[in-house]
Amino acid sequence: MAQWLKTLQALAVLGLMGACQASEPTPTGPDKRPNIIFILADDLGYGDLGVQGWREAPTPNIDRLARSGARMTDFYSAHSSCAPSRVGLLTGRYQHRIGFENNPGPVQKADPSFGVPASTPMISERLRAAGYATGAIGKWHIGYQGDMVPTGKGFDEFYGFLDGAMAYTADAPNGLKALLRGTQPAPMAAHTTEAFAEEAVGFIRSHRDQPFFLHVAFNAPHAPMQSTAAYLEKFKSEADPRRRAYLAMMAALDDAVGRIVQEVEGSGLSERTLIVFTSDNGAPTWQTTSSNLPLNGVKGLVLEGGIRVPTLFRWTGRIPSGRVLSQPGIGMDITATALAAAGIETVSDLDGRNLLPLLVGDQGSVADRALFWRNGTQAAVRKGDWKAILAGEEWLLFDLAADPGERRNLALSEPERLAGLKADYQAWSSSMSPARWEWDLRPLDDGLSREAGIPQLIRDYVAGKPVDPRPILYGGGPE
Repeated sequence: MAQWLKTLQALAVLGLMGACQASEPTPTGPDKRPNIIFILADDLGYGDLGVQGWREAPTPNIDRLARSGARMTDFYSAHSSCAPSRVGLLTGRYQHRIGFENNPGPVQKADPSFGVPASTPMISERLRAAGYATGAIGKWHIGYQGDMVPTGKGFDEFYGFLDGAMAYTADAPNGLKALLRGTQPAPMAAHTTEAFAEEAVGFIRSHRDQPFFLHVAFNAPHAPMQSTAAYLEKFKSEADPRRRAYLAMMAALDDAVGRIVQEVEGSGLSERTLIVFTSDNGAPTWQTTSSNLPLNGVKGLVLEGGIRVPTLFRWTGRIPSGRVLSQPGIGMDITATALAAAGIETVSDLDGRNLLPLLVGDQGSVADRALFWRNGTQAAVRKGDWKAILAGEEWLLFDLAADPGERRNLALSEPERLAGLKADYQAWSSSMSPARWEWDLRPLDDGLSREAGIPQLIRDYVAGKPVDPRPILYGGGPE
């Protein structure tokens, strides 16, 4: 009996020790947190995907990605142009909070303060601190110097370029050819779209056994209009050389997305990977032959064509296939959603919202909030189906449910509704910081400054007038 008691006591002690050990965090066993992949197109038109209604050239891989997850029809970039929208996306906060309201211009003309301060962490910094491997591939355009580059912003690995645009091929007659690996110069790729896809595949293979965050920012289909002979050959029946190049660039982008998704699936990571596909802003249709239909306006403007972008979410086993959602969303929501998926839900300084409840089919909705844009002499606010635009000194009002093309200005017939949206915007704008650097407001050849020209351009688009936006948006200079 005494021996039996001793044995029982020993087992009790061992059980207590086991219980104590079980209460401690243990590094053993697979990490179940999802991988996160952001795929960002550059200047993609709202109507330029098959799943969005485009029929001129196939985008089967991106369409398949849409069908295997959720597509949001009323999703917006955080800004109507490149650099600010990328800051909103990667920080989960309105970029205006840090005065990042305008594009910086090329490296040689950029303001010395251009970049995101250390006080505003990016998703890469938050996820790396949580144990994620982090990689950035492709276009950066949100900091050129010192710790403003990707390796200074939480990315373990970087392969791409820092400026706003780049040549696509090694033999291209024009365009920047300055790739980096980390912070060191790298040889120019034979075709950047394919090179960025190859790099993404390599990153996934290298980190498949640990949670990773991969940001793949293609420069396609941003100008210059260039592609390889093999892709151009696919569209040899197209007589317009710009249109032919655009179709080739889109086909290459679609193939690149397909390679990334195929690697996720082939590595058995589909149920452990959240993939998001979106664009940094709408398309410059005059420049690339792209389409924002059925929306009005172009890149650089707060009309729908400048800010509403194709956006897809896929997480196999979590997000039901084939969901099409009309609730409004905005770029900052992508970071908020990804952090929530990674189990980081205590972040209180984000402007974005976690969309997972909406994406997985719960009853949560984000339609009750207002979304805001501000870009010099133009601004906008959307709440529910209603959107107000400030064009210089004039406010315009649109019912997007009935008029997604923004042709019918209801400001005079709905004064109370407009007053409410104006009050929302003014309260938001007053809580933001002023722009830390300005867009070029030099007078144009006809004496009309860009500051005055952009509001007039918005009014002309609404009125359905034939317009050439190039002199106002770019002053006739490099696009």
